[in-house]
Amino acid sequence: MRRGPKMCESRSPQALQGGREQAQTLGPASLHRLMAWLSPSYPVGAFSYSSGIEWAVEAGDITNAASLREWIAIMIENGAGFCDAVFFAHAHRAVARNDDASLIAVAELAAAFVPSKERHLETTAQGRAFMEVTGAAWPCVALDRFREVWSGPVAYPVAVAVACAGHGLPLEPAAQAFLHAMTTNLISAGVRLIPLGQTDGQRVLAALGPVIDATVERGLVTALDDIGGATPRADIASMRHETQYTRLFRS
Repeated sequence: MRRGPKMCESRSPQALQGGREQAQTLGPASLHRLMAWLSPSYPVGAFSYSSGIEWAVEAGDITNAASLREWIAIMIENGAGFCDAVFFAHAHRAVARNDDASLIAVAELAAAFVPSKERHLETTAQGRAFMEVTGAAWPCVALDRFREVWSGPVAYPVAVAVACAGHGLPLEPAAQAFLHAMTTNLISAGVRLIPLGQTDGQRVLAALGPVIDATVERGLVTALDDIGGATPRADIASMRHETQYTRLFRS
């Protein structure tokens, strides 16, 4: 799987300002929310999805820690990770501005912007579960308002972004935490499938730290019209997964 071209970015003064418009410090209450919402124990079913990694392991594309790291790095930089970071940023800002029209536009595009049926299930099932659990345990006006203005499927990054903005969590650390959680879930799938030792899994996570940071920075300054991905092998993996004879994961 080769690296795709860098995504087109929008770096207008307005966009650059938008990436830093909120204080970047997290108080204890905000930190507690992020840790709870993005914990592996939060009941959204993240553990049951591999984003096509299960097929990639069976096909021999991923065989060890190095190939797992490369696969996930490309997914984060040029695929689902980057796209989710952009959706997260635009949804968060729309809620902060009380801009229902923009939020609906982001929600609609995010739900449609997936390459396969299983990936659509992955993001919308987690988004729906997150909305239900968070609305029950950590209710806020933004979540209620979102339900009023949007009745369609909710992509996972949009659901988390709405809750974060509604509870006043600053954008950049919230986006960092979201992408970190996404990465750890992919690594966890690889650890179980290859199989791989837990220490090697943590080495992969440590190596991907700069990739996460750079992707969040790009996501914060990318216009919604400029969003795009370049991970055809990962997209094929997500399509081929549903025909695997034996599967541990739903995607």
